[in-house]
Amino acid sequence: MILNKGVMGRMIKVMSVFGTRPEAIKMCPLVKKMEEHPDIESIVCLTGQHKQMLWQVIDRFGIQVHYNLNIMRPGQTLTTITTAILDRLQAVLASAKPDIVLVHGDTSTSFAAALAAFYQQIPVGHVEAGLRTYDKYSPYPEEMNRCLIGRIADLHFAPTENNRKNLAKEHITEGVYVTGNTVIDAFATTVTKNYRYINPDLRKLDFAGKRVILMTAHRRENLGQPLKNICLAAKRIVQEFPDVELIYPVHMNPAVRETVEQILCKQERVHLIDPIDVCDMHNLMAASFLVMTDSGGIQEEAPAFGVPVLVLRTETERPEAAEAGTVKVVGVKEEAIYENAKKLLTDENAYAKMAHAVNPYGDGHASERIINILLKP
Repeated sequence: MILNKGVMGRMIKVMSVFGTRPEAIKMCPLVKKMEEHPDIESIVCLTGQHKQMLWQVIDRFGIQVHYNLNIMRPGQTLTTITTAILDRLQAVLASAKPDIVLVHGDTSTSFAAALAAFYQQIPVGHVEAGLRTYDKYSPYPEEMNRCLIGRIADLHFAPTENNRKNLAKEHITEGVYVTGNTVIDAFATTVTKNYRYINPDLRKLDFAGKRVILMTAHRRENLGQPLKNICLAAKRIVQEFPDVELIYPVHMNPAVRETVEQILCKQERVHLIDPIDVCDMHNLMAASFLVMTDSGGIQEEAPAFGVPVLVLRTETERPEAAEAGTVKVVGVKEEAIYENAKKLLTDENAYAKMAHAVNPYGDGHASERIINILLKP
């Protein structure tokens, strides 16, 4: 791929397209580095798949946004998200004429943006490439999204060697680079000593002498009975351990909120709060005793702070974390969640083994590696 300034005689024009909060957390460190680089013209296009939660991250990193497709609508579906992005991104790509489009991970935004770039024969770079569960319906639609992006992309920035091997199994070997995960880069901006929380509910909490459990659960495949099981297990944990404070930033999805509030809203020492700023989230993670989550990104983030993670899913596309011992996949059955959390709360050796395991997701320099690859002759 001829992208470098020396060959083309000008700065390369890199368009980053993203639309959800998790993408923004991982793309903003890279965008920030590109904005500072003299050989790169950085262009940011938001799709607006998320709105409020997305802008929290954009504002925190202070990056410049050039285009906003503003697709978010009440009752949006996977189909309406995909078709709206394809339709609206067409004119943006034709106008901006980027040399390459960068997408991240496995969202519907990323798949639709990669497809839109392909339709205009614009090279695509896939940040966080090569994650797989090999079950196209779990996580849904993310597994199929990332597989399809993998077929479209010209450059594949794999966080780990295991991700590179996954791509090789699919005969994707050209343009593949192991870079580490950009989320580790984000901590240089978001995590500080003596941090003061933005969220007033977090500022009120007294963490002294308490063991804080941070919990998040919102995935489509966990809606219904799995989420009920998760909440019932959390309730039992808090009732059994009087020194535990459980903090749950609850996703805005009404289907999530209804279940969570029904089971947990009146439980003492359970704090149900709205989704929080990325800096609040990262610093809260760092202050936590344990994280319980069905999030993909948090499986990478929390271990960087030496905090064990119980994964509230039946599988993970991040097996290197499980192999390293920083996370444990416990499923979505109430008893299994409860027993695994109880073990970490009562067994110091089991806790220390997870807390001291080495995080496999990099050293905080993934963005620099990606930029060097983009500029390579």
